[in-house]
Amino acid sequence: MEHIETVIIGGGQAGLATARELVSRGHECVVLERNSTVGDGWRQQYDSLRLYSPARHDSLPGLSFPGDPKAFPGKDDVAAYLQSYAAHFRLPVRLGVRVQRLAAADGGDGFVVTTDSGSITCRSVVVATGTFGRAPRVPEIAKDLDPSILQLHSSEYRRPSQLRDGSVLVVGASHSGCDIAYELAETRPTVLAGRDCGQIPVRWDTGAIHLVFPFLLFAWRHVMTRRTPVGRRMMGEIRNHGGPMLRVKREDLAARGVERHTQRVVGVTDGLPTLDDGTVVDAANVIWATGFTQRFDWIDLPVIGDDGWPREYRGVSQDVPGLFFCGLAFQYAFASMVLPGVGRDAAYLAERIASRSSERTGRSVARARA
Repeated sequence: MEHIETVIIGGGQAGLATARELVSRGHECVVLERNSTVGDGWRQQYDSLRLYSPARHDSLPGLSFPGDPKAFPGKDDVAAYLQSYAAHFRLPVRLGVRVQRLAAADGGDGFVVTTDSGSITCRSVVVATGTFGRAPRVPEIAKDLDPSILQLHSSEYRRPSQLRDGSVLVVGASHSGCDIAYELAETRPTVLAGRDCGQIPVRWDTGAIHLVFPFLLFAWRHVMTRRTPVGRRMMGEIRNHGGPMLRVKREDLAARGVERHTQRVVGVTDGLPTLDDGTVVDAANVIWATGFTQRFDWIDLPVIGDDGWPREYRGVSQDVPGLFFCGLAFQYAFASMVLPGVGRDAAYLAERIASRSSERTGRSVARARA
């Protein structure tokens, strides 16, 4: 069975940044990525997706994001950057590898990572499988809708041409749901349903954003953290309900004619989605912008809390020494969810992993001398 000191599961920005930090410290690691190309997780997003942070703030450790520093990169730009990042640092990425199980090694010292192409033993593991998880969250009532209604989760949505003729209901009013509803309303009647998650008042379509964004980023990195009361409150909101509206505002939705309901979709009437105030939405299409579910059932270790999230602080497992997480929503701060915050989290974990390895080496040397 192959042995590698640290296995990183997931080759997105969090996994790659962690690998670079480990490699720069001379620490052996490997990145296991289920997709066939680095960056495919971004390529699979909807076509109009753009980052909310200007390119000058989107660099991972050691390599600047290319292009106009004031531009807001699209999803393919991010994918290309991640691919070049892995190549630039010659990161040890293995593509097309699906992890099936993570368990403790015999004797309890280290781990066994079982994949569809073999098993690897390791001293440390970093789980970097996504900010909110990868399993689409769709309510049970979806199965009761009329079969003639086209249903897509937001992870399956790419462009308006996918939809059938007629109106569309977008369920979920966090920033992705608002972006999608705004795009669709240009060509068809659009209803947006879901709780109001609030909005950041700064306009993303004016030059003022470049003056204000550094202050926003400072707050996201240093004020809205798990160390502060406001950060801890926001952590619960973000993990359970989604983030606030960013680029698309309430007034933008209204100007484009989006019919806005803050009620939840709770049932089905004659095959049509029904809100909790009794409103029946006659929609030919439904987009479920209802987020994702963290699924860690493949981790055969006692690390997951009752809320479905790992018991960790700053990505360090509270229950299993040697197990780490990177890229989680609010891993340390609001910024943990965006490119400008990943590098700090990755560096913190790499330092902990390298220190753990050094301590073990020191103990081995001491025993040998004794």
